[in-house]
Amino acid sequence: MSLLNILVAPDPRLKNKALPVEKVDSALSRLIDDMFETMYQAPGIGLAAPQVGVAKKVIVVDTAKKGEEAQPMALINPEILWLSEETSSYEEGCLSVPEHYAEVIRPARVRVRYQDRQGEIREIEADGLLSTVLQHEIDHLSGKLFVDYLSALKRGMILRKLEKAKKQAVRG
Repeated sequence: MSLLNILVAPDPRLKNKALPVEKVDSALSRLIDDMFETMYQAPGIGLAAPQVGVAKKVIVVDTAKKGEEAQPMALINPEILWLSEETSSYEEGCLSVPEHYAEVIRPARVRVRYQDRQGEIREIEADGLLSTVLQHEIDHLSGKLFVDYLSALKRGMILRKLEKAKKQAVRG
C-alpha cells in the first residue's frame, strides 16, 4: 500500500465528474487499499477517488470514533436512491479543503446502492454522521465540494485562503 497525494481546492480536477468503474479487479482493489491508507493517515473519515486524482466512482468511508474498532466501507459506483425530507446539520470539513469547516444542511437519511469490493450490488440506508459522510463523498464524484453549499461570499473567502496558502507553499 502507498499514500496518495490529496488534491486541494481550488484544483480544477476536483470539479470533474467521475466515471463509472467498469471492472472490479486487482488494480481497483489496490486503489481502494491506498485510499484507505491515505484517509487514515490524513486523518479523515471519508475519501473519494477524485480527491486523489482518479476520476472513478469510488469512495471509502470509516466513521468509527477514536478507540472504536474500524468500520471501513468501500463503495464502488455509489448512487443515491432516496433522500429523506427531514434534514440535519453537521459541521463539515474535507481533506481537499484543509483546516476549513462549515455547517452544511443535508437530508438526515439516505439510501445508497453500490458495488462492494467483490462487485456484488448492495444497498445501505444510513442516518446521522454516516448519512452526511456518504452524501459528502458521493458529491465529490459529481465535482461538488461542501463549500458549494455555502454562500458565494463564504465560499470565495475559503477558496482564496486555500489559493494563497498554495502559493506560499510553492514559494517555500
